[in-house]
Amino acid sequence: MPSPPAVKPHLEYSELVARLKERGMIIPDEARAIRKLSQIGYYRLSGFWYPCRCPKFDDNGNFLKDSQTGLPVRDDRFQGNINFNDIIDLYLFDKKLRQLMLDGIERIEIYMRSIIAHEIGKIDPLAYEKEEFINPKVTATKQKNGKAVNHWYEWMSRLCNLVNSSKEDSIVWHREKRLPIPFWAVVECWDYGLMSKYFENLNGRYQQRIVQRLEFGNTATLINWLAEINILRNKCAHHARIWNRASANPISLKGFEAAPYFQRLNLSFEAKRRIYGQVAAVWYLVKKIGPSSAWINKVADLVDSKPALDPCPFTAMGFPDNSGFPRELFGIQ
Repeated sequence: MPSPPAVKPHLEYSELVARLKERGMIIPDEARAIRKLSQIGYYRLSGFWYPCRCPKFDDNGNFLKDSQTGLPVRDDRFQGNINFNDIIDLYLFDKKLRQLMLDGIERIEIYMRSIIAHEIGKIDPLAYEKEEFINPKVTATKQKNGKAVNHWYEWMSRLCNLVNSSKEDSIVWHREKRLPIPFWAVVECWDYGLMSKYFENLNGRYQQRIVQRLEFGNTATLINWLAEINILRNKCAHHARIWNRASANPISLKGFEAAPYFQRLNLSFEAKRRIYGQVAAVWYLVKKIGPSSAWINKVADLVDSKPALDPCPFTAMGFPDNSGFPRELFGIQ
């Protein structure tokens, strides 16, 4: 049996700085670089400087791409004029972007929880625990990889765990009094994923009540948006890089092809799978929830403050060109 590959040797921060300098990165202040590497971590920062490494080419002059990820294969050496301070600025830009996205997503999560509880709770205050409100395809037990799987039971199990561990006053009061928890109270312990999955699992006629209340127009597209926003939310909550990440499942615009908002934006396939498309979807919902919101202005200001690194253009965020945030398409100054 062949021996496993050797693990990479441990390096001290000063040695990591020396390696970056050997590979062509400009480091104006080595003490600051050591401090930032200790605060953030070499491999966490490596995701931000990866696009700044020199790409590899085949014999025909085309980019070499990884057979699994499809991303360009890059050399260890950096392209010209890559400054460590700019990498830190890009890292801080991404952090601020995550915080802004969470701010918009919070509005969506709370509003969706509220209208689901109101619209379905008015039919039955305990509807959330009853199968008759759920699509029969979800409540059916299926075999998957030799195991019995029931998505409804899985959802209920997650709900029970959240209820039992909740410290929300209203939940604790009902729990201690051994009283049934009505829909409008139980949603206070739901997380975004539980909310999104409940809407997806609902019987179609109940989904339609929510869609009509939101004046959205297409149930399947709302399911797609909620799921994609949940993935984005989880990345933000776990401090993952988002500024140039591509999603495997682009934002769907089914049913919105003629909507003036999306006609103006004219989102490409690449835009729909990157942060630009996600911003467009979040803003569409946030604007419906709070028409006076200035969230998009904050996003535009932040995007336009992105550090100017040639290998890290605006188009890597899904924007149509490198002129910055397309304010005119969103009707903002």
